[in-house]
Amino acid sequence: MKVKAKKHLGQHFLTDKNICEKIANQFRNHQACNKVLEIGPGMGALTEYLIKRGDLELHAMEIDAESIQYLRIHFPILENKIHSADFLRADLKKHMGDEPFSVVGNFPYNISTQILFKCLDYRDQIPEIMGMFQKEVAERVAEKPGSKTYGIMSVLLQAFYDIEYCFTVDEHVFSPPPKVKSGVIRCTRNQREVFPCDEKLFIRIVKMSFNQRRKTIRNSIKQLINGKEFEHPFLTLRPEVLSVEQFIELTQAVAKIL
Repeated sequence: MKVKAKKHLGQHFLTDKNICEKIANQFRNHQACNKVLEIGPGMGALTEYLIKRGDLELHAMEIDAESIQYLRIHFPILENKIHSADFLRADLKKHMGDEPFSVVGNFPYNISTQILFKCLDYRDQIPEIMGMFQKEVAERVAEKPGSKTYGIMSVLLQAFYDIEYCFTVDEHVFSPPPKVKSGVIRCTRNQREVFPCDEKLFIRIVKMSFNQRRKTIRNSIKQLINGKEFEHPFLTLRPEVLSVEQFIELTQAVAKIL
């Protein structure tokens, strides 16, 4: 039995076993978390090597019925741990319980950004995210301030996770091959036990700032300030030059006048 890659699901099956093994071996069990959810395992190329590690309680979440049938036949060890669900719509606590679990996968490019934002919603439960993304997305997540690719996703992910760009993957190791290169990144939950400012306000300021990234922050957040008297040295800057810590500092200052 072979699963046919489905374009509408963004499926590109990884065929290079060395890369599968490399991803599995570089997964760190951050914060001693051995419970892992693989998203979109397809025909189990990565699944095989995650199982071989022997130290993981592996679960798989797949939306494609054909892939689920394949996984059940070829990976009986996952008998009750294959979840037929759409990750973006799923109640992850229903499938994974309340304890911590990490996320890994060769993520469908068409929803990879949404996967990261869904993981952010569960950040207190997800200590590690490791996966394959379109190279441009992977670089954006890991980017530092001062770059044109540094943006909302960079700041929000880096506010809660330490990001490491692991390696680049060429197109020819997939079936069918995508039109772009891929990048593998690892996100490990940082040491912040308590976020140092109002999280909702922080996220709002970051989004407002980058939604008008060509403007200064003063102009981008003026609707939020709503005519109140407020001065701060960051207001004359553009958002791409501010680090996570500086956005936190700005949020703390704004919070005092709201």
